[in-house]
Amino acid sequence: MLENHVDYSLDFRGAIAPLAMLKLSRVFREMRPNQTLEVLGLDADTRSDLFRLLPKVSYDLIAMDESEAALIRVCLRKR
Repeated sequence: MLENHVDYSLDFRGAIAPLAMLKLSRVFREMRPNQTLEVLGLDADTRSDLFRLLPKVSYDLIAMDESEAALIRVCLRKR
């Protein structure tokens, strides 16, 4: 179900971390409650930075996948 409907998708593969986190913060602020956000990255730092940046009470974790190709996919729903 989620794969069919993601409101926002950010692909940070190859992105500079500080700039990626600024963009994530801006997009998350613009989202309305119950909208979903998919974040793609290539390293564990992307995942840890994401969880450090967003207050835990502001989202529900929907999915977190790591593929063999080191791709990290995190899906959140804004509360």
